[in-house]
Amino acid sequence: MIPKLDSALTNYHAMIEQELHIHVKDIPGAGAAGGLGAGILAFFNASLSKGIDIVLQETHFSERVKDADLVITGEGKMDAQTIYGKAPIGVAKAAKAYHIPVIALCGSLGEDYQAVYQHGIDSVFSIIEQPEDIAMLLDNGERNLTHTAENVARVLKQLT
Repeated sequence: MIPKLDSALTNYHAMIEQELHIHVKDIPGAGAAGGLGAGILAFFNASLSKGIDIVLQETHFSERVKDADLVITGEGKMDAQTIYGKAPIGVAKAAKAYHIPVIALCGSLGEDYQAVYQHGIDSVFSIIEQPEDIAMLLDNGERNLTHTAENVARVLKQLT
């Protein structure tokens, strides 16, 4: 299915260039969400920005975090894809501008999640305590998050 989708996106980009004389193919985000970014660029004369950059700017995150001792961020599933513009990496990069350690709490750890260590996250913890079906995990999410946060706090307390 991926080759078919790639072929369709290539055709989509070619049609935009042919009909509108706008080259969007190599612009980051132009192929995301099935070409939605390309359409926004071509048909609305707009620009693309990473969502996390907008959120950090609008919340004045850098100003708020500059005096912090620790930043805790999170994601549902942390894996190799996390390093490609996802919120935890944006948060970590902003924190690292002030040399602040960053811990990530996540629902689960996926393949090659360790890649985040090269992008500002210092340690990662999964909140899943035991194997359960997805319905139970969702029902117990708050409890699992609270237990994991408490365990992290206990370790940090020992270090101070």
